[in-house]
Amino acid sequence: MARITVQQNDFDLGSELAALTDGRTDIGAAVSFVGLVRDIAGSENVSAMTLEHYPGMTERQLEKIANEATERWPLDGVRIIHRFGRLLAGDRIVLVITLSAHRRAAFEACDFIMDFLKSRAPFWKREETDDGEKWVAAKSSDEDDLGRWESGQ
Repeated sequence: MARITVQQNDFDLGSELAALTDGRTDIGAAVSFVGLVRDIAGSENVSAMTLEHYPGMTERQLEKIANEATERWPLDGVRIIHRFGRLLAGDRIVLVITLSAHRRAAFEACDFIMDFLKSRAPFWKREETDDGEKWVAAKSSDEDDLGRWESGQ
């Protein structure tokens, strides 16, 4: 049910959504999230971000996250695309689409998947700033967001 892709190339939200929903009449909700590379991090300007990952391991972890979402909510489809390589500010970096007969399940599952992608997906990010390159550290706010799912919310 889940389709996972880790790729360098950009993606098209409309095409991905159509591929999941065309000809289907059992879906009442399709929720999507597209993450973009910001041009600022804290007080620093960011011109680009490079994402690294371990092929195979990354896909397995994303599948695990998608499978957990389908165990928690009645989903009829999940699509995750996560890009790697050098991305410029404004580039699309991640896509999550969740399908369900009901909107609440689709919204909550999409939010859940994104929280886990931010905190548990094995990507390493390096930002290019005015002061040079630096690795992106984990944020406590991302862990806080993740904690609400671990506590059963």
